[in-house]
Amino acid sequence: MIEQRLLRLLTRALREYRLIDDGDHVLVALSGGKDSLCLLELLAQRRQIYPPRFQLSAVHIRMENVAYETDTTYLEDFCRQLDVPLHILTTRFDESPEKPPCFLCSWNRRKQIFNLAQELGCSKIALGHHQDDILHTALMNLTFQGRFGSMPVLLRMKKMPVSIIRPLCLCHEADILSYAEAHHYQPQKKRCPYDTDTHRTSMRNIYNQLEQLNPELRYSLWHALERENKLIEL
Repeated sequence: MIEQRLLRLLTRALREYRLIDDGDHVLVALSGGKDSLCLLELLAQRRQIYPPRFQLSAVHIRMENVAYETDTTYLEDFCRQLDVPLHILTTRFDESPEKPPCFLCSWNRRKQIFNLAQELGCSKIALGHHQDDILHTALMNLTFQGRFGSMPVLLRMKKMPVSIIRPLCLCHEADILSYAEAHHYQPQKKRCPYDTDTHRTSMRNIYNQLEQLNPELRYSLWHALERENKLIEL
């Protein structure tokens, strides 16, 4: 069963990478996409299993000057059913000819999330990136930046007592998609117009081709990241 497999992999990730400690207050960045919805639902289930004991909150950021739309009523109902408090924040960014909109939007979202995390006394911020995201990013960094690394599973911030965690790091995107379809997750009303990362799309295609050559590619790349200590930044 997909739900049991996802919960098992999430629990394994929490244990192996020590992502959540007893007494943590975890803030989930809830975009409204399938990954963050799945993450919140699985963490809400895991919260009922001890140890560790942890508190759970969610935050959704609305960006005024980006033409996308999410049904916040759906997100509120979703969180209410899970007994998770949801904070909805609205912000905007000043456009700049020197920096792309995606960078400015992402930077301002993170700023709002970090501010709320500190305001609520959260020790962890959970993001919905799954294993496919991490592996594709590793290939992108190798191809375009000439370095081997990716999004860390655990990143401890140096300037504030908050860590970023990615509890879905062992979960496959295909399983999350199947889970989302089975649970009838409501899609975003209108996707972000800038959500067309051609490099990431190209890398996804290249990854799929490489996986045809080596069906064990996923595990080879993951073990390489582990050996080079690229999954945890303390």
